[in-house]
Amino acid sequence: MPNINAQIQIELEAAAFRRLKKHLMEERTDVQNIDMMNLTGFCRNCLGRWYQEAAAERGIEMTKDEGREAFYGMTMDAWKTGYQAKVAPSKRAAFKVAFDENVTKKNGLP
Repeated sequence: MPNINAQIQIELEAAAFRRLKKHLMEERTDVQNIDMMNLTGFCRNCLGRWYQEAAAERGIEMTKDEGREAFYGMTMDAWKTGYQAKVAPSKRAAFKVAFDENVTKKNGLP
């Protein structure tokens, strides 16, 4: 890897994040959050939560919904209305397992 300074590294990481966001929000709106969570252990909602957590680390108060809206570029209700498909019960069961393993346990939640 080339020797780059800290500021350039931040800029490259930010550019990669913006590209991921564009990919998920504009190019692959067909990919459902539940499928992402079941396969990868994270989804768009996680990205919104991580955005919120990063803001909190910098002393910026932001609700979960505000973090999601910052990532989605719209409210969750608007996203669900425009893009969210109905979910089969088997996917809901797999989601519960994936959520528990990747969110609940990792964050020390009950």
